[in-house]
Amino acid sequence: MAAPSGGPGGPPSNAAGRGAPSSGAPSSGRGALLYRLGRWCARHWVTVLLAWVVALAGAHTAAAVWGGDYSDDFTLSDSSAQRGADVLSEHAPQLSGTSAPVVLHDEDGLSRYTRQTADTATALGKLPHVTSVTNPFADSGRDPSAVSKDGRTAYLTVRFDTNPQTLGQDYIDEVDAAVQPLRSAGVQVEYGAGLGELARPAPADTMSEGIGYGVAVVLLLLTFGSVVAAAVPLLSALAAVVVGVAVLGLVAAQVTFASVSPTLATMIGIGVGIDYALFLITRHRQLLLDGGEAADSAGRAVASAGHAVLVSGSTVIVALGGLYASGLTFIGRLGMAAAITVLTALLGALTLAPALLGMAGRGIDRLHVRTPVAETTPAASGAAAGGTWHRWAGFVRRHPWPVLGAGVVVLLILAIPLLSLRLGHIDDGADPASFTDRRAYDLISSGFGVGTNGQLTVVVDQAGVPEDQRDALASSLGDALKNLPGATGATPPQAVGDGDVLLSTVTPAQAPQDAATTDLVHRLADDTLPEVTRGTEASGYVTGVTAAQVDFRDVIAGRLPVIIAVVVGLAFLIILTVFRGVLVAVKAAVLNLLSIAAAYGVLVAVFQWGWGGPALGVNGTVPIESYVPMMMFAIVFGLSMDYEVFLLSRVHAAWLRTGDSHASVAHALEVTARVISCAALIMVSVFGAFVLSDVIVVKMLGLGLAVSVLVDATVVRLLLVPAALTLLGRAAWWMPRALDRLLPRVRAEGAGEAARGA
Repeated sequence: MAAPSGGPGGPPSNAAGRGAPSSGAPSSGRGALLYRLGRWCARHWVTVLLAWVVALAGAHTAAAVWGGDYSDDFTLSDSSAQRGADVLSEHAPQLSGTSAPVVLHDEDGLSRYTRQTADTATALGKLPHVTSVTNPFADSGRDPSAVSKDGRTAYLTVRFDTNPQTLGQDYIDEVDAAVQPLRSAGVQVEYGAGLGELARPAPADTMSEGIGYGVAVVLLLLTFGSVVAAAVPLLSALAAVVVGVAVLGLVAAQVTFASVSPTLATMIGIGVGIDYALFLITRHRQLLLDGGEAADSAGRAVASAGHAVLVSGSTVIVALGGLYASGLTFIGRLGMAAAITVLTALLGALTLAPALLGMAGRGIDRLHVRTPVAETTPAASGAAAGGTWHRWAGFVRRHPWPVLGAGVVVLLILAIPLLSLRLGHIDDGADPASFTDRRAYDLISSGFGVGTNGQLTVVVDQAGVPEDQRDALASSLGDALKNLPGATGATPPQAVGDGDVLLSTVTPAQAPQDAATTDLVHRLADDTLPEVTRGTEASGYVTGVTAAQVDFRDVIAGRLPVIIAVVVGLAFLIILTVFRGVLVAVKAAVLNLLSIAAAYGVLVAVFQWGWGGPALGVNGTVPIESYVPMMMFAIVFGLSMDYEVFLLSRVHAAWLRTGDSHASVAHALEVTARVISCAALIMVSVFGAFVLSDVIVVKMLGLGLAVSVLVDATVVRLLLVPAALTLLGRAAWWMPRALDRLLPRVRAEGAGEAARGA
């Protein structure tokens, strides 16, 4: 569509050019379908509202009855940790599975509670999915590895045949009943590892959601000046998110989603739901102020701004779907969870929002708190130049290089901490003290050393080793594990199960999330065990929860470049297809990469360096959760395309109409700056409110997404995009004829609206 007709980057000479009709509905194509959809929803608003009420009630009820639970599963089928677990399961099934400590503490000593401890161990052993329970005071003895030197702290090791996080909240009631004899006697009982995570209170992000909504109300009132106009995007987004999260719960009954999935889906759904409805309502109000009829204006708004919403939402969903390119089901399903609410947000904006507009009719500004303001100004409509954003565009046009340089410098400064990025898994020691797994972590740390929270299981498969060589292998392994750098000790290797497996437990000197523990896992897997088994038929593995998390982190780090390439490539193709400009698509990809790097840098400074982490409720410094950068990249890249699409759609429409590249930028800024700024502030407030969550991963995602949207809507949209488009000029819309013929025809705002302009 934007193929050059008379030189590089020249405007097209077909139907979208100057002199097109200034009013009327789209007559054909996708724009006509969207127009009819919007007009029908506005005219039949009672039917649409009833359909959404039924959907809300039905989805919520179905999720309550048949919905599934959420749990974190970091296992990788081909990892060293999983192969070691498989060997243990085959040769010593009683020692396989997932273990979790039940930690006991009494200031006066635990020796007087041996009977209650035995009763608790017996009761725990009878629970479903429990394969074994190790009693630290069995047979009136005392296991020094499970009872602290002062006798005040001890722990029972409970083994499960599955990840306890998947057993559901009701399972904790059974565990509570089993440990009741100890609690009744006055012993402090806490649950560690997966059992502790299952026992956490259900995530309650009501405060975060309330703050985000409250700020959104204020911003929408300031933007529209009307109570009714402000209520439409809020109601549309809320309904869409409730339906989306309910659908997620139903899907969770069939597949396993991470525990952070509902919060992530809510966060994304609220943000994009309000934004999508906001852009559509802004266009509708402008058409009403121009004298349009309510249902027709709603139809035209859906055909124009709704078309841009559809393109933008599709880009977000494509970016989230790109997470499956990681080859990790855990990561792909996080993207699926977020995509579900993005999809319902799209449906809400395209159907529920126009229905609400139809219900309001021409009285959308009746309950106003200030005089309604049109979307466009005389300056934006082609009258005498004026307006803040028009003047800013003129300043950028006169000084493009300094503006571009200033924007790039700001982003590079923010991105500096990214150079010291350390991926890892945040252990329970960083959680709030209100969590039982945090209290269990602290008790074990003080009683046995912090490394006991992340013990490593060394498994050597000696099935192919002759009997007369096995003693030498065990001795060699024991010697190799003595005085191991980064470890406080290791148990002597013992043949377990059918005798074909040697087993030893290594205790790290540092916390599970510490870089030294990661180095210890690598040292064991890459150096120590290969050296011990060299020249034999034995194979060595490092397994256990901590080792599995290190393997997961390594895989994530290796595949992050793949995800970046896939998501950037898909987004590049979408921008290229919609706007028919090679350099425009390249510019969008490069600038979005810079803004994401800046957001990563802020995360590292806050959480990894501790700059403000305590103020956010984080205990000490923590690594960046391994999957957060990958998730952030897909989400941020998709969301940043929202503003890219809405801004470029106006630039492109003006370019098609006038052929003046510089005036097109000024026009687009004047038309979109206020609404994009409002949309960005709403998104920032919604995401930023989630830093109040008790879950540190949610804090990271909330802060990272808030920073990225803020940077994107200010530095990128106000400095870099206009400066880059000014410098590129007509060349920004250059498109090789062969590529132009190859790509499908897709307009950002529908065929009719591009011709009509603002």
